[in-house]
Amino acid sequence: MRFTTRPEIKGRFGVVASTHWLATAVGMGVLERGGNAADAAVATGLTLTVVEPHLNGVGGDLPLMLWKAGEDLPRVLCAQGPAPAGASVAHYRAEGLTRIPGAGLLATVIPGALDGWLRLALEEGTWELADLFAPAIAYARDGHPALPRVAATIDGLAGFFAAEWPSSAAHWLPGGRAPEAWSNLAQPALADTLERIVTE
Repeated sequence: MRFTTRPEIKGRFGVVASTHWLATAVGMGVLERGGNAADAAVATGLTLTVVEPHLNGVGGDLPLMLWKAGEDLPRVLCAQGPAPAGASVAHYRAEGLTRIPGAGLLATVIPGALDGWLRLALEEGTWELADLFAPAIAYARDGHPALPRVAATIDGLAGFFAAEWPSSAAHWLPGGRAPEAWSNLAQPALADTLERIVTE
C-alpha cells in the first residue's frame, strides 16, 4: 500500500472528514447523538471557522454537493458569494485599477458560507441551530490549541493586516507578530458573533 495523507475511509454508521481533528470530532459527535449528515456538515463547518480561521469562515464561500439516499442525482448548493453591486468596471477604474486586486476589500465578494450553512440546516437538518452552533461557540469562547500553520499564515499577513486591517492586526498580532503557537487560542468576539447569529 502506498502512503497517502488522504487515505480512504469507510464507515458503517457514518463518516465525517475535515481538515482539523476537532471539527471532525464535532461532526462525528453530531452523528453519534442522532443528527443527520446535514447537521454534521453544518456543525463541522462552523467549528472549522474557529479552529482554522485562515482556511474557513463565515466570511467565505460554501460549494456543497448533497446526494440523499433514494435520489438519482446529487443536488448542488452553491453558496458562493457574488460580487457586490458596486463592483463594476467603472468603479475599479475610478480607483485607479486596471484589474481586480488579489486581496483586500476591493477583491471581496458577498460572503456565502453562513447563508449556505443556515439553508442546509433549515432545509435538510434535524437539529436546532443553537445545538449546531454550540461546539463552535464553545471553542471560540474557551479556546483550543492552535496549529502552528495558523500562526505562520497569520504572521505572513502581518504587514497587510497592519496596513489594511489594523483591528485584525491588534487581535491576531499581539506585539506585532503572531505567537509561534497558541496553546489556548480564544476568540471571544467570534463567540459573541456566533451567539448573536443564533439569537437573531
